[in-house]
Amino acid sequence: MTFHELGENLEQYFIEIIQEKRRGSFDRLTYGFLFLASRFYRRAVQFRLWLYENRVIRNHSIGCLVVSIGNLTCGGTGKTPVVEIFAKTLSRKGRRVAVLSRGYRSRDRSFVDKLRRKFASRKGVIPPRVVSDGKNLLLNSLSAGDEPYMLATNLKDVVVLVDKDRVKSGLYAIEEFQTDTLIMDDGFQYLGLRPHLNILLVDSTSPFGNHHVLPRGLLREPIKNIRRADYIFLTKSDASPRLRHLKDFLRRHNRRAEIIECCHKPKYLEDVFDRGVRFPLTMLNGLKIASLSAIANPASFNAFLLQHGGVLVLERHFADHHRYSQQEMIDFVNDAKAAGAEYILTTEKDAVRMPRLDRRDLPFLFLRIEIDILSGQENFDQCITRICFL
Repeated sequence: MTFHELGENLEQYFIEIIQEKRRGSFDRLTYGFLFLASRFYRRAVQFRLWLYENRVIRNHSIGCLVVSIGNLTCGGTGKTPVVEIFAKTLSRKGRRVAVLSRGYRSRDRSFVDKLRRKFASRKGVIPPRVVSDGKNLLLNSLSAGDEPYMLATNLKDVVVLVDKDRVKSGLYAIEEFQTDTLIMDDGFQYLGLRPHLNILLVDSTSPFGNHHVLPRGLLREPIKNIRRADYIFLTKSDASPRLRHLKDFLRRHNRRAEIIECCHKPKYLEDVFDRGVRFPLTMLNGLKIASLSAIANPASFNAFLLQHGGVLVLERHFADHHRYSQQEMIDFVNDAKAAGAEYILTTEKDAVRMPRLDRRDLPFLFLRIEIDILSGQENFDQCITRICFL
């Protein structure tokens, strides 16, 4: 077993612990340990927030409009399509937009490359990685990270930068690309750069998991910190009456934030290895499908396929952000053929992590998802207008 596989297995084990799917004696000890660790983590998170709120640690304003889009939980809220719709809309309105990402699980530069770039820089600092300069795609998904790469692929006239230091990448975007609007992807917990607007995403199907913070639960910080949000996006909404209770709960923690309901709507199918070749969703009806994914919530992806008439004959799921090997792809193709599948379906986020196969016994397609606002369109328009005139 490789170190990478060991890491993924441990990650899956702790996810099953959080979801309370394990009942062994050792697992019960793990529950107790994680609960105690979460108490310490909660206090550390709140102390850090207190330091920023009381100006013991100062955050930075960099002379540019900053919009933060993030969530309270680890993954699964459908953040990337929301970042995309904001960047596209603001770009169409005439703003010069840059998306700042930390590049989660992207391959780090080598030590030699870091030194070379540091000495080549005018300021003697390592510049951020430029995934897209607004015209050209400059990095692959391995170097950029799958989410920044996906954003750079779909966003025209928008700069996409990757760096853990969002202050540094923001200043770089202003100086090198003359951007006037910065979107911090996954920025709700990044307190070092002061946002003008804080946009919080909440998954309406599973808002806060088991309500515990890490590592006992999936919350990055306590629920009460919803108070920092200016707008709340309820993702994966279905306009059902049960959402009223969730809205009431959110209102108890934040009375000023506007709430916008949206869903992730499938638009079309596209060939994984031949981008631009698209198919209508109607072709799923009665189609025998093998589903392959490595996302936080594979159930929602499979539900989309079934809702459009697909017949799921095989399903395989890897740990979130898993990078596929050639052999894993070949093995899955063989298993899919044996199960009688006619097509292999995956997500767009997975598609950017798949190595090209020279031999394709079955077609590989991904499902293109976009945001559709169900309720609160006027609030979204107001948000965009507010950004444009700040």
